[in-house]
Amino acid sequence: MPLKPDSVHIWRTPDGHHDLHWETSDPSTAVEVEPVVAAAACAAEARPLPPGSAGRIRVTGLPAVGRHYFRLRDSYGTEVVAPARGLGLPGGVNFRDFGGYRAADGRRVRWGYLFRSGNLSRLSGEAQGMFSSLGIDVVCDFRREDEQVSDPSRLPAGTRCINLAITPGSQGSALYGGRHRLTGAEAMAEAMRDINREFVRSQSERYAALFGHLLEPGNERFLVHCAAGKDRTGFAAALVLFALGVPRETVLEDYLLTRHYFDPFGELARVREKYDMHHLEDEALLPMLQVDESYLGAALEAIEAGYGSVEAYLEKALGVGPAERAALAARYLEEEG
Repeated sequence: MPLKPDSVHIWRTPDGHHDLHWETSDPSTAVEVEPVVAAAACAAEARPLPPGSAGRIRVTGLPAVGRHYFRLRDSYGTEVVAPARGLGLPGGVNFRDFGGYRAADGRRVRWGYLFRSGNLSRLSGEAQGMFSSLGIDVVCDFRREDEQVSDPSRLPAGTRCINLAITPGSQGSALYGGRHRLTGAEAMAEAMRDINREFVRSQSERYAALFGHLLEPGNERFLVHCAAGKDRTGFAAALVLFALGVPRETVLEDYLLTRHYFDPFGELARVREKYDMHHLEDEALLPMLQVDESYLGAALEAIEAGYGSVEAYLEKALGVGPAERAALAARYLEEEG
């Protein structure tokens, strides 16, 4: 059986290689991979990644400059053309494109228009050049003011930034007061579920403002980010995809891709210092730095409890009704092919 188009994930490694993963209905299905680039421009080489099974390959030898697209074609004639979702910006955190997904009407979210990320304060000069090449019109920063002051974003001059601080009501008690409450992994995981519930209960005004900016003329290429690019940003990206008609299962898959693009172990020292949690073992802290289906699930349960459905929440709480969704679809969805 053929290649599954929505299973294709491509990311650029910090050293410039491209890793491609995909799934087929039958593991024995042959899939050809080729970069969409002039033959004279490079001498690309594709080789399987460990463990060397079907559906995993690394492409090397592509030019360092520019964003590369790849064509995957199976023996049944199914073809997918897609760029790297994870862009591998040096110093970037969880920086990726959340386009390419199929909506319920059969159209796809356009690549190169919707981006999500974590902290942008460590971007190298090379990364800033890569950022400029993406043509992003506006950056929406969900971090609190103190986060923005302590870790100011390093963006190219002239980048338009919008500050929409997301501060869930329970975050202070769950994390800043964590010395007294958080004693293990499950307690931390429940605190993260509480934070996601609070996105719905106390932060809808901020997410409504996000959609207002997203619908403004001239704001087509849009980046949303926070510190890790997984919670405040993850909920925002999920809402945008829902508004575009992307199925729940696919939205969840995008949410969980943080597991590929974010290293929680590399952030343990930072969060210990930030939240004064030196008393906690790694195991207890890790749920704070990870994503889990139950985290986004808690937000969706809060939506269903309060509004009945995601569609009703979008319209009643965020002001994104049929007209606004149609405008978003006209901007961000395209026919396949």
